[in-house]
Amino acid sequence: MTTLTQIRTTRAPAIRQALLARQEIALIDLREEADFARGHPLFAAQIPLRRLEQEARWRLPRADVPIVVYDAGEGLVEPAIDILERLGFTAVSALEHGLAGWRNQGYELFEDVNSYSKAFGELVEHYRHTPSLPAPDVAALIEEKADIAILDARRFDEYATMSIPGGVSTPGAELVLRARAVAPDPDTTIIVNCAGRTRSIIGTQSLINAGLPNRIYALRNGTIGWTLAGQGLDHGQERRAPLPEAAQGWSEEARDRARDVAYRAGVRRLSWDELAQLRQDSARTLYQYDVRLPEDFAGGHLSGFRNAQGGQLVQETDHFAPVRGARIVLADDLGPRADMTASWLAQLGWDVAVLDWPQGIALETGGDGAPPPRGPEGRYKRPYEGTDNAAAAMQAYLDWEFGLVEQLRRDGTHGFFVI
Repeated sequence: MTTLTQIRTTRAPAIRQALLARQEIALIDLREEADFARGHPLFAAQIPLRRLEQEARWRLPRADVPIVVYDAGEGLVEPAIDILERLGFTAVSALEHGLAGWRNQGYELFEDVNSYSKAFGELVEHYRHTPSLPAPDVAALIEEKADIAILDARRFDEYATMSIPGGVSTPGAELVLRARAVAPDPDTTIIVNCAGRTRSIIGTQSLINAGLPNRIYALRNGTIGWTLAGQGLDHGQERRAPLPEAAQGWSEEARDRARDVAYRAGVRRLSWDELAQLRQDSARTLYQYDVRLPEDFAGGHLSGFRNAQGGQLVQETDHFAPVRGARIVLADDLGPRADMTASWLAQLGWDVAVLDWPQGIALETGGDGAPPPRGPEGRYKRPYEGTDNAAAAMQAYLDWEFGLVEQLRRDGTHGFFVI
């Protein structure tokens, strides 16, 4: 058993320096999610001690990546280091003085989960002035049967739980590909919603960045804003945005539009042979994600790729890629989903490339072998999920999001940019 006197430590300024230098580092919070959500460094990723053995090798694929673990004095660090070293990790240390060591340097602590992606969404709206409509205005458009299309950018299961009346499930990375199939008339107003703010903002700005001719708005504050306005939600809906028909030419149009956005964001493109070279680079962590819907992935995917729906990969980047500074390669057999996802990851400061889908390569079917999902134990109660949230909690969540741009400025490590 490792003891406190044997544990290597890393001081908070050294972690900050690694982040500023864009060196690879995995800063792992060992507490339960509910505790993590009360405050953590911007680029920390959360793996509770009880799940470390299941998740570490999956989420940290390079054995010699620098890993720094911490808690807030609960005694989680010693057993965590024992587990990680037993799993073969060779560069594990503890944050000196734990979370207090970070706080005592005067560094920022961010609340909630997926905090840096949400902060980035606020930054996008701040600089691009992403247009939005308040819930009462959207409700009035629905009531008068205006020419609108409501596209729900969340996962399908979230949409099925609760949705805006008339909304159609169009998960974030699918928007540019499928929007024309839902709203073929350029005079149709498109409204993009999620549960809160981030995916609405990113989804709306995706369609704007891609140059769709429609008027496009986010539903301001998503289903939270809708509920706070006293308006009812639908439940159990199953409407899904279709893929464009080949004869319409909209898939090719979407591919060209998305590729242009990715180019503007500085995304690189790789062939299958060039990816093989990256895979041989043992000095860098490489995440490979197929960003299509789960059913598409299960039906046939490239060897070595995991599944993460593109919109969720942008929303939950800290979960899918906890090694900050790693490389990310994305795949999509049609193209637009990977290009749009990559455009956002590039703006989030990632070294990201899109794979040109190879022809004649044998595909694998089924899942990707990811660890089983976590249960309810220790889970943070998200104010934007489900149907039983208190109004005060929902409003407090919105107020927190509004302050994230200023908190990013104070933190100073993010390296984000907005095209």
